[in-house]
Amino acid sequence: MSVTTEEYATIAPGETVDAVVIGGGAAGLNGALMLARSRRTVVVVDSGTPRNAPAEGVHGLIGLEGIAPAELLRRGRDEVRQYGGRIVAGEVIAAAASDPTPDGDPRFAVTLADGSVVRARRLLVATGLRDVLPDVPGLAPHWGHGVVHCPYCHGWEVRDEPIGVLAVGAASVHHALLFRQLTDDLVYFARDTDLDQDTRARFAARGIRVVDTPVAAVESADDGGIAGVRLTDGRFVARRVLAVATTMQARADGLAGLRLPMQDLPNTMGRHFATGMAGATDVRGVWVAGNAADPVAQVGASAAAGAMAGAHINADLVSADTDAALGAVQRDRDGLVRGAGARLAR
Repeated sequence: MSVTTEEYATIAPGETVDAVVIGGGAAGLNGALMLARSRRTVVVVDSGTPRNAPAEGVHGLIGLEGIAPAELLRRGRDEVRQYGGRIVAGEVIAAAASDPTPDGDPRFAVTLADGSVVRARRLLVATGLRDVLPDVPGLAPHWGHGVVHCPYCHGWEVRDEPIGVLAVGAASVHHALLFRQLTDDLVYFARDTDLDQDTRARFAARGIRVVDTPVAAVESADDGGIAGVRLTDGRFVARRVLAVATTMQARADGLAGLRLPMQDLPNTMGRHFATGMAGATDVRGVWVAGNAADPVAQVGASAAAGAMAGAHINADLVSADTDAALGAVQRDRDGLVRGAGARLAR
């Protein structure tokens, strides 16, 4: 993602903001937008490494179909700044709860790689996830182009191409049927995964060819794209596109101090943060939104989750502000009563 230095703000020493958003993708920016529009002081910590950076366009997002990921985020940053939100470039190396206020309002300290610390009343974790590819030689260089994972994100763009599905487990069966909707030429590379007779019959009925011989490598074409798959017996299967269900791991670097609960996806397909309504976690004052909480969410769903989390964070702050104001009034009243009592005693 290309950004200019002028786009980034700095952190004032000792400042406490209403909310820090960790992650500058669709979920984080939309959460920050909701908070900033509610007149909250909000800082977005952006590492500049979005999950969809290799993709040429964002799809399935009404009104912005096909927009380049970097352009979408640039617009989002500008919109957050329009309402007073700040974007800080950096990577979080530590985040933890600090001592709450006397009336119990949470406080957090977020430390960045440059040593700066931003303090906040609430946190929104929107770090996204990492896609872990199977260890097949030659596969990784084509990620985001010839190697795809989502039929809804990339399917139209690879329609009618010779597609191969590299199986990683039970989830790949469904994956294959989805990609079969997009092409008549689909090969399923079983890669030592279990494939029962009923599934083989279903594949045959849909014209999906199964290759049981293990895969040795993915080979590149002269144009830089994928040429096909080399099998361990030496045979070559020409393919232009490979679909693979990745292992999806929520980005949790630097967040261990928050002790956020995690949850495994079925079929060992990954791990994400466990959340409740609107991304709330079991840790008071911390919300999670986007792919870090919902690994299969597309950009639109992640943005919507960020907006919902931002609205709930603001509501929580409103409640805390009201409690604090009421407490101050009661303390003033108690002080007046004690003062009057002392005067009468004299």
